[in-house]
Amino acid sequence: MGYHKAGFEVTGIDLKHGKRYPFTYIKGDVMDYIHDVDFLRSFDVIHASPPCQTFSATKHLRNAQGKGTDKQDLVEPVRFALLAADVPYVIENVIGAPLLNPVMLCGSAFGLKVRRHRLFESSRSLVGTKCLHKEQGKPVGIYGSMRDEIPNGGHTAKTMQEANQAMGIEWMIWGELVESIPPMYTKFIGEQLCATPF
Repeated sequence: MGYHKAGFEVTGIDLKHGKRYPFTYIKGDVMDYIHDVDFLRSFDVIHASPPCQTFSATKHLRNAQGKGTDKQDLVEPVRFALLAADVPYVIENVIGAPLLNPVMLCGSAFGLKVRRHRLFESSRSLVGTKCLHKEQGKPVGIYGSMRDEIPNGGHTAKTMQEANQAMGIEWMIWGELVESIPPMYTKFIGEQLCATPF
């Protein structure tokens, strides 16, 4: 949605989450497409979000809740394919992921109730945001399960309305929100990409 608001025509590829996806959607494994150079070059920019559970700080929570992790590190193969295709790209992932010279975005910088720090590597020059945690106050967690109390204070969202408002996303259900980033992030990145000629 953020890239759409920045002026891009958006196509998404994923194995799931297509029901509520508001743009052109290809249901499939992105790894089946990643080496198709002609397909990759049909886009002005590619945004990739390889699975993050291997690097996420919440991987221990997922294990404790019996949800496990996918134990896949696809950052390097995805980067290799995008560089080989010579297409402008953005790779998004969590703190701790092996991204090259990434910038970081924080929800507090956009007035959101989530912090959701995310890293963005790009073949284009990008700027990140500063954290405004003090101004934000206690954030709302969008991970794990709803209505979880967090040690040392805070909680995950108690209702879907609270979760949707915290993320700035009105059309997703909980299982999709926990794997998403706020559209304000990709709008911010997309506007920077648009400012540079392709």
